[in-house]
Amino acid sequence: MKKVEAIVRPFKLEDVKLALVNAEIIGMTVSEVRGFGRQKGQVERYRGSEFTVEFLQKLKVEVVVDDDKVEAVVNAIAEAAKTGEIGDGKIFISPVDSVVRIRTGERDSKAL
Repeated sequence: MKKVEAIVRPFKLEDVKLALVNAEIIGMTVSEVRGFGRQKGQVERYRGSEFTVEFLQKLKVEVVVDDDKVEAVVNAIAEAAKTGEIGDGKIFISPVDSVVRIRTGERDSKAL
C-alpha cells in the first residue's frame, strides 16, 4: 500500500475530487495547509500599503491505495490540479505498512 499526498491550489479541490471518484477511488482526507516553494509568496496591497504574503494557502489531499492503483491516482490528481503556472503543487508517494479500520478491526486492503 502507498499513501499519496498532494499539495494543490484550493480552487482545484473539486476537480481533484471528481478525478479521484472517476478513477474509482473512494475516501480521501483534505487539510488546509500553508507553505511556499518556488512561488515564494505574493505581494498584496491593503489600503495603499504593499506587503508580502510568504506562506500561501494550499490544500493537502491524502489518499491511501493499493500499489496497483498508485499510478492512476497520481495521474488523476496531476491532470485535475494542473493550471500550468508556478504553484500548482506537488505529489508525494510513501509506503504504508498497515491500515486498521477502527470500527471493524479489518486490516490492510480490506480496511481501505
